[in-house]
Amino acid sequence: MAHNIITQIGQLCNYLQDPIHVARFQQICGVSGTFSRNPAETEEVERARLHNNSISHLQGENEKCTVNGGEGEKTKSLRQRKVTSPGNSLKQEGVDNYSQNGSVVTPAGKTAGHIGSGCRLARSSDVGVRDLKENGSRVECTSESPDERISEDPSSKTTVKPLRKNSLTGDVGQEFLIENKFLYYLFTLGTELGNELFYITFFPFIIWNVDAYVSRRLIAIWVWVMYLGQSTKDVIRLSRPASPPVVKVEMFYNSEYSMPSTHAMSGTAIPFSLLLLTYGRWEYPFMFGFTLAMCWCVLVCISRIYMGMHSILDIIAGFLYSLLILVVFQPALDLIDNFNLTYRYAPLIIISLHLGMGLFSFTLDTWSTSRGDTAQILGTGAGVALASHLNHYLGVMPDPPLDQLPLSPPALNAALLAVAMLRMCLGVLVLLAIRALMKAITIPLACRISGIPSGDVRKARQHMEVELPYRYIVYSTVGFSTLFLVPQLFTYLQLS
Repeated sequence: MAHNIITQIGQLCNYLQDPIHVARFQQICGVSGTFSRNPAETEEVERARLHNNSISHLQGENEKCTVNGGEGEKTKSLRQRKVTSPGNSLKQEGVDNYSQNGSVVTPAGKTAGHIGSGCRLARSSDVGVRDLKENGSRVECTSESPDERISEDPSSKTTVKPLRKNSLTGDVGQEFLIENKFLYYLFTLGTELGNELFYITFFPFIIWNVDAYVSRRLIAIWVWVMYLGQSTKDVIRLSRPASPPVVKVEMFYNSEYSMPSTHAMSGTAIPFSLLLLTYGRWEYPFMFGFTLAMCWCVLVCISRIYMGMHSILDIIAGFLYSLLILVVFQPALDLIDNFNLTYRYAPLIIISLHLGMGLFSFTLDTWSTSRGDTAQILGTGAGVALASHLNHYLGVMPDPPLDQLPLSPPALNAALLAVAMLRMCLGVLVLLAIRALMKAITIPLACRISGIPSGDVRKARQHMEVELPYRYIVYSTVGFSTLFLVPQLFTYLQLS
């Protein structure tokens, strides 16, 4: 019984991990690649090559291929099917009739499965007829090529390249076609809710304009969720969905491992932690906060499938993993926050703990962009924790007394919005300037200390001796400035 359950769970995981589901979802959303083959057929051919070592271009429930007027018969396994014509045959086994790009090569050198040179298979939704003369045999296939689909209404589709190139290799990716621009921009927004630009604006906004108490606890949760997620990726080491059939709408994180999705983890942890931290402390309807958190979470999770970065299994694993961390970590928040604020030796322990966690993460696998992201997250958490300790010691930015709770949101007016926007613009500019200055200092310094050439910054940062101190020092400074230096600047300018 137990063995059967484990087998069924394994089969379910394999099913959810299949990239063909990602490709189909992208097609439903109006995303199509500029591949030479239909994504579903390419995936079937690839799976047949890897697992069965046989030709698999004849597939689908509603396929129809006529050879010399005789209709081919289905077998129990479509992947083991072969088609013959007088004087020619397609072999089932071996690689002599299989090209590198997954197409079938006939003895005459023609390819089946590509536009203009072969036969494509019919499905119930396909239209059009193409005749192919091959050594006197007539092969009639019902088909519709990707190019033919595109040519139906060229004005309805837009050719787009990935927004950002691969952070490790510099690969800009392959062009793809967008049919539904609304979904493209919506899911681009969703995926940006888990990127650096969002973090460097969202967390400061909460600190400077809403509630420093909530923000420092929220950042502590975010650090642990992201650190455990990135480290787990490097332990499991599962590759991202294959392309083709998946269209890579995003390339920036394509060199990292896939399981679990840290975007799904942060997209779950941040909104639901906000709900847990603010409900009862601030006055608002619970259903409003819960609905907002759910919409946020769903948008981020689905956007990662749309972008071609994660399978369904990656998203489910990230969502559940994040919930598990919240269940374990949430009760300890009071203890951790009080320790950071009041314990005499907290700064030393904070620096040592976060630095040690960064060193550990660098030993899990070979260098990738996730190494730097992990060090960046840990550095930000250390900087915010240090600033919290210093604020408490100096008596600045105190938490409101308990008898003032729950807090009422202020009435929105032009003056309040203007001051909030002024704080954001000025504060973010200061943070960007600090980051640029620290980056210009730390990378050459780390290269000089470690003896690594600094001419090629991208290659130099692939060494732990450079990337870890660079990310840790720069972003701990940014985190410290966010919670201490910038609020002091606001007080000096009478903007607090």
